Amino acid sequence: MTREDFITQVEREQESLRGFLLALCCGNKSDADDLAQDALVKAYLSSAGYQEQGKFRSWLFKIAHNTFLNHKASMRTTENIDEARTLISNTTADNTFEHQELYLALRTLPPKERSAITLFYLSGYNIKEIATITETSEDAVKKQLSRGRDKLKERLQL
Repeated sequence: MTREDFITQVEREQESLRGFLLALCCGNKSDADDLAQDALVKAYLSSAGYQEQGKFRSWLFKIAHNTFLNHKASMRTTENIDEARTLISNTTADNTFEHQELYLALRTLPPKERSAITLFYLSGYNIKEIATITETSEDAVKKQLSRGRDKLKERLQL
């Protein structure tokens, strides 16, 4: 992949990538931007090995997902929405965002469930694609989606 091809592809997918990472980071724009930058650097450094057998977007999201998982230790998961609310500072992007309650609920999910829910519902990937991106089985993705949905319903009282 040439540098120009990479730039063209990234320009096409950048907004989706940032939205995906923003959801994984539960609305924390600063964390999402940092992860996006790290993921794009990793993708660029690996772009010579990209063989265009799959979708560029899936390849990029896989790198972003792995970057998120590598940084998850520094991102605290909470037990309930009230605890999540106290962790979010007044400077985060989602304080005025219309999906703040969803981000707070997502923050209570373990990273793998959060990833599955985000990829399926917010990014529109199917189960097979999610399994490829997250490097798990389709059955594992189905379980993560089911558990994540159940927890979100409980926490959002739907």
